[in-house]
Amino acid sequence: MGIGAAAGVAAVGGVALSAQASSNSSSSSDSLTFDPDGYSKLTKTITDTEGTEHEVTYHFWKAITYVADPVDATYQSLIVSAPVEIDGKTVDPADAPILLANSIGGYMPSSVADATEVGGGGSAMGGGAAPSGAAPSSATSAAPGANGNTNATGGATAGNQLLALAAGYVVIEPGARGRTLKNSGGEYYGTAPAAIVDLKAAVRYIRANKGLIPGDVERIVSAGTSAGGALSSLLGASGDSPIYEKHLKELGAADASDAIFAVGAWCPITDLEHADGAYEWNWGTNDLSTGKQVDQSVSKDLKAQFAEYQAGLKLRGLDGFGPLTARNYDDYLVEQYLQPSATRYLAALSDSDRETYLAKNTFITWSAGKATFTWDDFLTHVGARKKDTPAFDAFDLSAGENNEFGAGTTENRHFTPYGAKNDTTGLGTRRVAADIPEKLNLMNPMYHLVEKVNDRRSKHWWIRLGTSDSDTSHVISANLAARLDNLGDDVNHLYYWDQGHGANTDPGDFITWIAEVTGHGKGKKGKRN
Repeated sequence: MGIGAAAGVAAVGGVALSAQASSNSSSSSDSLTFDPDGYSKLTKTITDTEGTEHEVTYHFWKAITYVADPVDATYQSLIVSAPVEIDGKTVDPADAPILLANSIGGYMPSSVADATEVGGGGSAMGGGAAPSGAAPSSATSAAPGANGNTNATGGATAGNQLLALAAGYVVIEPGARGRTLKNSGGEYYGTAPAAIVDLKAAVRYIRANKGLIPGDVERIVSAGTSAGGALSSLLGASGDSPIYEKHLKELGAADASDAIFAVGAWCPITDLEHADGAYEWNWGTNDLSTGKQVDQSVSKDLKAQFAEYQAGLKLRGLDGFGPLTARNYDDYLVEQYLQPSATRYLAALSDSDRETYLAKNTFITWSAGKATFTWDDFLTHVGARKKDTPAFDAFDLSAGENNEFGAGTTENRHFTPYGAKNDTTGLGTRRVAADIPEKLNLMNPMYHLVEKVNDRRSKHWWIRLGTSDSDTSHVISANLAARLDNLGDDVNHLYYWDQGHGANTDPGDFITWIAEVTGHGKGKKGKRN
């Protein structure tokens, strides 16, 4: 059980070096001033989604600590890549959009301390280590995700970073503390809300260095997958929220805004306090991979909790669907996302391949260029569910999310009343700790979109999910999209047919979308935050 992703993407090409971030740390204000001349000049050949190679020369800044008083500079640092020449043509990155790409998976630590080139972030202590023997000055890389799933375990953003660089965008990759980090006293210092506080501090560093750091600091687009997608969503929803201020001050974060312009979120695992109920509503009837059924009494309890929560949100579906409830959400998902996803997939196949696929998947009716099927048949098609029940707040405290809400020397804690009430580990109390509600607000984008509607949120959202992804519930991203749409934001949300966790099958479209929403290359700019 637990978090679906714990692995990040290592650097493509380059030679791993010793950690750079620690040597950059300083408690003085000078440590938060970006050195525009502190780069090395690298060249990389990047293959785009059409198979065309582009030679990109770019300026690369090794790990820079982004707070004045870091808890651990190995993680609280970022790298910067700014293109200066593409296919022999000089480019000026000064006004280019900034892709802020995190490599966080599973709420694990993510570091760029050893990174020697673009795409150098990694989760779970992975750093930026790269295969030895590849010289960064002549590295050649195809963009991961150009032909399918970039990383089935999540944390996958390297393909976006490479394509963004080749498109002339500035790429900034921040590291962040994660849930497994402990100090010598056995205290956990990377649990909630460390990761989101670190990402906010990184944004503040970037914005505080306007005119020094390359790129348009008013056009920051955050991207992440799985837990990284959740944090990207949270970063976009919570811009300049005062509830983070004390945490940022403790780190010596720059005195600047932490609002961002747009969000790219792939399979975001978020809304954790309601994720167990959403998961059972979605996958409760599906067996585990062992063929065994989960405890149906627990599943029923959690479904009831979801129904109550969903009713309280008072969301309206996209395209005039009307109120979204537990009773009609299956119809909504089928009509709004699943059938269009299958239709796009089948329409792109050759006639013979489509005929073969339909022969193997007789639950789909293909007529007049459109795929139709029922919710129950879709669930049967996906098959085994990934997680037992409860999927996120495990009764035995075994889920990664239990660790995410650990504190002090306590490794794992319950974060829902239902999980605590049914604890099987012998805890002295069966109530959630007093600090949990505040931490949940700090970690949930829906808090900033429903309970405390944040006017400083991002207004442009790119959200993606694989239809076969049972690491989370389909309603999690759909609720996020519906609420944003109800608030009047620009939402581009779709599902990838037959794809699992971490899929990114249209990375080229994401790069184009960034240009569209930011107005890059059109002589005008989109509406600012």
